[in-house]
Amino acid sequence: MGQNVGQTRDRDPDDAAPLRVLVVDDSQPQRRLLATLLKKWGYIVDEAASGEEALARAAESRPDVVMSDWMMPGMDGLQLCRQFRQRSAANYGYFILLTSKGKADDVARGLDAGADDFLTKPVNANELRARISAGERIIAMQRELSSQNEVIQATLRELQDAYDVIDRDLLQAKTIQESLVPDFDRAFDGGRVSLLLKPCGHIGGDLVGMFSPGPHRVGFYSIDVSGHGITSAMMTARIGSYLSNAHLEHNIAVARRFGRLNALRPPVSVARALNARLLADVGISEYFTMAYAIADLRRGIVRLVQAGHPHPLLIRADGEMRFVGQGGVPVGLIPGVSHDETVVRMQPGDRLLLYSDGFTEARLKTGGMLEEEGLLRLVSEAPPERCGRAFMDDLYDRLAGQMADGLDDDVSATLFEYTGTPSSD
Repeated sequence: MGQNVGQTRDRDPDDAAPLRVLVVDDSQPQRRLLATLLKKWGYIVDEAASGEEALARAAESRPDVVMSDWMMPGMDGLQLCRQFRQRSAANYGYFILLTSKGKADDVARGLDAGADDFLTKPVNANELRARISAGERIIAMQRELSSQNEVIQATLRELQDAYDVIDRDLLQAKTIQESLVPDFDRAFDGGRVSLLLKPCGHIGGDLVGMFSPGPHRVGFYSIDVSGHGITSAMMTARIGSYLSNAHLEHNIAVARRFGRLNALRPPVSVARALNARLLADVGISEYFTMAYAIADLRRGIVRLVQAGHPHPLLIRADGEMRFVGQGGVPVGLIPGVSHDETVVRMQPGDRLLLYSDGFTEARLKTGGMLEEEGLLRLVSEAPPERCGRAFMDDLYDRLAGQMADGLDDDVSATLFEYTGTPSSD
């Protein structure tokens, strides 16, 4: 073996823990010579006379570096390398093959078996030291990566645990939000109201609803709170309490007359009251758009207020369609704002569709958004016999079939169908 030991240096005792090196060679003199050099340089050295013995020793005490002769009786160096890799996949070990083979094909075979480096026999001490040092650097980097990976994995587990908690809370919040809309389809004496609510996530910022304080009168609405997520969902819960169907005595749109609830406030008064209520809540920066209407089911008269919401669509029984409403400012933006009222006289078979911008601003596979023209097309393509929930479900299914990548925004709508007979006045 060629040596120039004088140019090598011992390991600094202040360095990190020394590497464990397993020397594998069927020649005892060769093993001892390599072991002597390695120990002199500060490494912990173990020896094995065969591949089988090397695997047994590696199982007992995990080596950082394996230095093995290629040509050995029984299990040769290539076979040892393959099995060593298979048995120690979780903990990387640097593998050096000692060989007199120097052809490219031989090197390729060794690399394919999992070897990291080669040393040509007879081994030069300086080259041996350099190869071990290179392996030491690679192992140090591998250990650092493993350590960082463990930190990342632990962080990911913590994040997953936190996500699971949030997910459970959101599912519960979804249940609570769904309770705000207990009835999605309800028939009245002279009309029917049907609701559609499709949040883009667990919870959303859209709200639809209806309520009736007595025979022949019904109020219904479509609301879209600014923003998305938890804040918007909390706002819908608050607004839902203002327009409660279950507790009409607390409903801001219902008036008490002669000691009982028997009147619906004018829509513009409701918009004004909601605007004042929202602006009075300290710390709330959210606002919402709204289309709110009340219907006199005996006469077929609908009074409507539009506050920044998309224009409601009036669908006549004969197929004629037109958008109605006066526009208006969203609720919760400007103190003292006033809104205009729109009055619509309906005939039996007429429909009024209130909807959020999740419809008109839906992104389509063909590019662009649905817009009002697309909504008119969807409605016109609906089978004429479809009504109530069937009409709403069909409308949404055909919208979803045209959308590019699912819901980017909540999609909601309220459909009022007039079935009564108007008076002759």
